[in-house]
Amino acid sequence: MQKHKAGFVNIIGNPNVGKSTLMNAFVGEKLSIITSKAQTTRHRILGIVNGDDFQVILSDTPGIIKPAYEMQNAMMDFVKSAFEDADVLLYMVEIGEKALKDEAFFKKIQSSKIPVLLLINKIDTSEQQVLEEQIQHWQNLLPEAEIHPISALENFNVKEVFDRILQLLPGAPPYYPKDQLTDKPERFFVNETIREKILMHYKKEIPYAVEVETEEFFEDEKIIRIRSVIMVERDTQKGIIIGHKGSALKRVGVESRKDLEKFFDKQVHIELYVKVNKNWRSNSRQLKRFGYNN
Repeated sequence: MQKHKAGFVNIIGNPNVGKSTLMNAFVGEKLSIITSKAQTTRHRILGIVNGDDFQVILSDTPGIIKPAYEMQNAMMDFVKSAFEDADVLLYMVEIGEKALKDEAFFKKIQSSKIPVLLLINKIDTSEQQVLEEQIQHWQNLLPEAEIHPISALENFNVKEVFDRILQLLPGAPPYYPKDQLTDKPERFFVNETIREKILMHYKKEIPYAVEVETEEFFEDEKIIRIRSVIMVERDTQKGIIIGHKGSALKRVGVESRKDLEKFFDKQVHIELYVKVNKNWRSNSRQLKRFGYNN
């Protein structure tokens, strides 16, 4: 009988390199929200992939940035924690990228004692010669790392990387129940789905000033009833979120409901409200409430 393997596989990299897309490709569920805007992922989200003789606990982390305010400091703390418990580190870069946005994090990768797989993503957008130059560039910087060119979006080489992860995992019993998909509660995915729609439909600073809190989540056999509050920092933002005669907010509600019905495989009824919560991103008490600096 084959020995059971289990471990933490943590994905790190600059914003928008495709970390969430890769995690979702591995897990086969839409756990991390994906948009083209930077800083889409704010928390560390675990996705758990179970097999008969393995459990891979994948961890999607916020893109590495130089923090400008309190919430971003908290986001970078999630990245630091990803170094502490990893059994395998996936360092993700995209074609054309030359360095991490934070020198200290890069030094940690260089001196890592655990296996590092360097994934060059979005190779479907580049020429072969450029890819070869990139491989050389990263080999020079990280001679210990294994380099894998991939396209998370096109699912190219994703299975090969997953198989390699399985080879590298230590023998261990499962850390989570075998039917568990993530460490986050249902309300977290409701909040993230609504936030994804806001990232897609609103411009400028609006999405970054938004946090979503689900106040009610009632599930019975046929339907899930949800009541969520969209927090903004200023009155003007509240008006923009609601839109003319409530049309913008309605669109967010309709699209979120469709996605959540797919996610939960059940009928969903959702009510959305907008509240002003002044400067919550710089208020450590509010950040704690939203699960940042635990």
